[in-house]
Amino acid sequence: MTDSTQSHVTNSGKSTADHSSCCGGHKHETHQTEQSGTAKDPVCGMSVTVENAKHVSDLSGQRYYFCSGGCKTKFEADPARYLKPAGVSEVSVANVANGSDYTCPMHPKIHQSGPGTCPICGMALEPAHVSLDDGPNPELVEMTRRFWVGLVLTVPIFVLEMSSHFGAMPMVPMQISNWIQFMLATPVVLWAGWPFFQRGWNSIASRNLNMFTLIAIGTGVAYVFSVFSTAMPQIFPIAFHDMHGAVPTYFESAAVIIVLVLLGQVLELRARAQTGGAIRALLDLSPKSVRLASTDGTEKDILIENVQVGDRLRVRPGETVPLDGTILDGQSAIDESLITGESMPIAKGKGDKVVGGTLNASGSLIISVSSIGEDTVLARIIQMVSEAQRSRAPIQRLADQVAAWFVPIVLGCAIAAFASWAVFGPEPRYAYALVAAVSVLIIACPCALGLATPMSIMVGMGRGAQTGVLIKNAAALERFEKVDTLLVDKTGTLTQGKPTLTGISTINGFVEADLLRLVASVERASEHPLAGAVLNAAEEREITLSVATDFDSPSGKGVSATVEGMMIIIGNAAIMTDRKINISALESVAEDWRRQGATTIFAAVDGRLAGLMAITDPVKPNSAAAIKTLQAQGIRVVMVTGDNKTTAEAVAKTLGIREFEASVLPENKALIVQNLRREGRIVAMVGDGVNDAPALAAADVGIAMGTGTDVAIQSAGITLLKGDLAGIARARLLSQAPMRNIRQNLFFAFLYNALGVPIAAGVLYPAFGLLLSPMIAAVAMSLSSVSVIGNALRLRHLSFEG
Repeated sequence: MTDSTQSHVTNSGKSTADHSSCCGGHKHETHQTEQSGTAKDPVCGMSVTVENAKHVSDLSGQRYYFCSGGCKTKFEADPARYLKPAGVSEVSVANVANGSDYTCPMHPKIHQSGPGTCPICGMALEPAHVSLDDGPNPELVEMTRRFWVGLVLTVPIFVLEMSSHFGAMPMVPMQISNWIQFMLATPVVLWAGWPFFQRGWNSIASRNLNMFTLIAIGTGVAYVFSVFSTAMPQIFPIAFHDMHGAVPTYFESAAVIIVLVLLGQVLELRARAQTGGAIRALLDLSPKSVRLASTDGTEKDILIENVQVGDRLRVRPGETVPLDGTILDGQSAIDESLITGESMPIAKGKGDKVVGGTLNASGSLIISVSSIGEDTVLARIIQMVSEAQRSRAPIQRLADQVAAWFVPIVLGCAIAAFASWAVFGPEPRYAYALVAAVSVLIIACPCALGLATPMSIMVGMGRGAQTGVLIKNAAALERFEKVDTLLVDKTGTLTQGKPTLTGISTINGFVEADLLRLVASVERASEHPLAGAVLNAAEEREITLSVATDFDSPSGKGVSATVEGMMIIIGNAAIMTDRKINISALESVAEDWRRQGATTIFAAVDGRLAGLMAITDPVKPNSAAAIKTLQAQGIRVVMVTGDNKTTAEAVAKTLGIREFEASVLPENKALIVQNLRREGRIVAMVGDGVNDAPALAAADVGIAMGTGTDVAIQSAGITLLKGDLAGIARARLLSQAPMRNIRQNLFFAFLYNALGVPIAAGVLYPAFGLLLSPMIAAVAMSLSSVSVIGNALRLRHLSFEG
C-alpha cells in the first residue's frame, strides 16, 4: 500500500468514526436530501424536518440541517470533519468503520485497510482500535497452522539427522537420509516459512532491513546449500567435505529454525493480543441493551445504539449504568471503581450525574441520558487510551537509532564470521564458516529492541485506565517520572469545587436580601464557581432575580452589570480599587473571614460599597494525605490561587503546604510555570478550570481533574478521572513502573545482542571449543522477543496500594 493510500484510508476512517459521535452512530449520507420534507443531520445522521427547522447552516452553497444546536456548533467548528472527502469510496469508509484499520505497534504511522505486515519492520499489523467484536487474529491463525504443519514434518528430519551423531550407525544411509530430509524440509522452508521470505524480500526491496531479512538470508542459505550438497556434492571444494568425504547438509537447521521462528511468532502474537485487554475490559462495561422508561409509565428493552439524548432509562440494582446521564428519580450507591479506581461506592440521588460503565449497587434509578456514542465519558476514555498506546516515548529514539544501523552491522558480522572461519578455522572450515554465519544472522533480533518500548507503553497505559489515570501520550508518561515540582490550583483541585455562601455583611443601608438579589442577578451570567455559590443561596431563599445587562468580566478580578437601573460591581479588592470604591469599612470583617479560609467578595452599587460576602469551599477529605505523600516522595508542592493571601495561607496551613502563590491572575499562572522551568525545575501543573489551561499547556506535564472542564482536560497530558490528588500518587507510580520496565527491556535487548552475536560468530571456540548451533540461535532469537513482551505484561498486575 502506498503512502497516499495509507493516508487516504486513515482520513476516511476518521471521517466515518466522527459521524457517529453525536447520536448513537447512525450512518448517513454526506449530502443532505430533502425528500419528503426531511434532511439528515451531517453530524449525527438523524432525520430533521426541513420546514421550520431551527438549526440551519449554509456552506459553499449547500444548506445543512441539524437536530440540535450542539450538532450545528460541532459542524461549523470543523465542517471537513463531518463531510466525506471527495473520492473516498463507500467501501473504504465502511472497512475502516468496521474496524479493519490495521497498524504496526512499532511504527504507529503505518496504516492499512485489513491485516498484513509492516513495510518497515515486517511485523504483523494489528487492529488500530480494539473491539469486542474482533474475531481471531488472522495472522495468529495462519502462523499457528504453519507451525503445526512445519513441526510434524520437522520432527522426522531432526531424528534422521541426530541419529547420525548419536547412534553407532545412522538409521538409513547418509545419501538416502539427505534425500528424505530434502523432501520433508522443502515444504517446511518453502511453504511454512514462506511469509518470512516474503517479508525478507520486501525489506530488501524497500531498503528497510529488519529481523526477517536476517531470517530469510540465514535459512535460505542453509537450505540452498543443503540442496546442492545433496544433489551435486561433487561441485564443492575439498574444504567443504567432512572427514568421511561427505558434504554436510543443514536441512534440519533450516527446518528447525523456521519452526522455532513460527513458534516465536505464535507466542508473540498471543502476548500482543493481551496488551489490549485493558481496553476490552473498558469496552465490556457497557451493556448491549437498556430498559427505556417512557413518561406514560411503560418500559421496554431496546438496543443501546438506539438510545437518544434525553431518553429516560431504568437502571435496576446490580445493573451497569449504560450511558452518561442525570438521576431523575431514586437513590443508590454507585460503584465507580472500574472508571475512577475509587473502591468505595458513592451515594447518589436525584439531580446527581452518573457515568456510563459504573455499577448501580443498590437502589433502582431513572436517569435522563445526557451523552451517547463517542460523547460519553467511557468512549472518551477508550479513545484517549487507544491513542496514547500508539504514541511513542522520547526514549524510543535510542532504540530507533540503534535499529537503523543494526541489520547492516549484523550482515557485516556474518560476513566477517564466515571469512574468519574460512581462513583460520579447522577443517571442514567452510562448513564451520557457514554455520557461524547462519547463526549470527539468526540470533540477532532487532524485533526485541523495537518491542521494548511500545509493549510497556501499551500495557502500562491500559493499567492506568483501569485505575482512573489517563495518560494522553507516552511523552507525558516519560516526563512525569522526572517531575520535581508540583503546582496545584486551589479551587476544585485541593477543594471540592462546590463553594457555599457562608456569610453576608451589609453597609450603607443595604438589606441582606436585596443585596443577594442584586448580586445573584449579575452572577447568573458568570461561569465562576463562586457565582454558583451565590446563585444557590438565592435559590434556597426563593429570591426572584432581575435581568442584568451590560455584563462585563475583567479577568481574575470580578464582574459588573446593570440591574434595575443600578450599576453593580462585584469582586475582589483589586476591582474596587480600580473603580475608586472605598472598602476600608469592611476590611477587618473580610480579614477575619479570610483567616477562617473563606474567600471574600465585595459588592458595590452605583459607586458605593454595599456589602461583603464570604464563600467557603471545603477542602477535599484526602487532599492533606495526598500532599503529605507527594512531599515524602521529594516533590516540591506549591499552591497557586487567585484568592487573597490570608485565605490562601489558611488553606495552605490546613493542608500542610509550605509554599503558595496568592492573588494570582489566570494569565500569571503560566508565567509562574515558566519561571520555575527557567530555574531548572521539571514542573507539573494540576488544575481543573478554563483559566488553568494555559498553565497546564506550559508545564512539562499538565494534570487535569476529570471533574473539570473539557478545555483543561484537552490541555493536560494526564487526566485524573476521580478528580482528587490521590490520583497523582497513582500517576507517579504509573510513570515510574513502565519506564523502569522499558529500561529493563532495552537493557536485556542490548545485552542479548551484544553477547549473542559474538558467541554465534564463534568467539568461544578457541578457548572452549564451543560453536553455537543455528537451531539454538533460533530458540534464543524467538525467546528474546517473547521475553520482552512477557516482561511488559507484568505491568497488568501493577499494584497502587501502599
